[in-house]
Amino acid sequence: MRLALFEPEIAGNVGAVMRLGACMGVAIDLIEPMGFDWDDRRVRRTAMDYIDHVEVARHSSFGAFRKAVPGRLVLFTTKGDRSPYDFVFDPGDILLFGKESGGVPPEVAMAADAKLRIPIRPEVRSFNLAMSAALALGEALRQTGELPR
Repeated sequence: MRLALFEPEIAGNVGAVMRLGACMGVAIDLIEPMGFDWDDRRVRRTAMDYIDHVEVARHSSFGAFRKAVPGRLVLFTTKGDRSPYDFVFDPGDILLFGKESGGVPPEVAMAADAKLRIPIRPEVRSFNLAMSAALALGEALRQTGELPR
């Protein structure tokens, strides 16, 4: 299982997702361009020393990402038609999250094998990117029996 971030814009979110990947034993894919300099100290500050315990791959574009990383693409989006709690995950799934300000473009959404929406109260828009990734990954790993012990 992998976590992929499409054109992330906030260094702190990327750092938090990297820490999540380190704790759960899941690789992280970053699809560029990103909205900050990669050497930004905020990434390291958020990821802390966990950054040394996670596999991170950077990809120059969505096309380059798909060529390098095969697997079923599961997009998490506010426009999703199913809940992750009613979906059957596979160990080889790639959990994809869009950029904070606007998700993914239509062509990326169309490339997804599934589009899921984390259920929330109707009077709010969405979770923070890192929170969404944690909720989604936790459910996916629980279902596949891959939660760390």
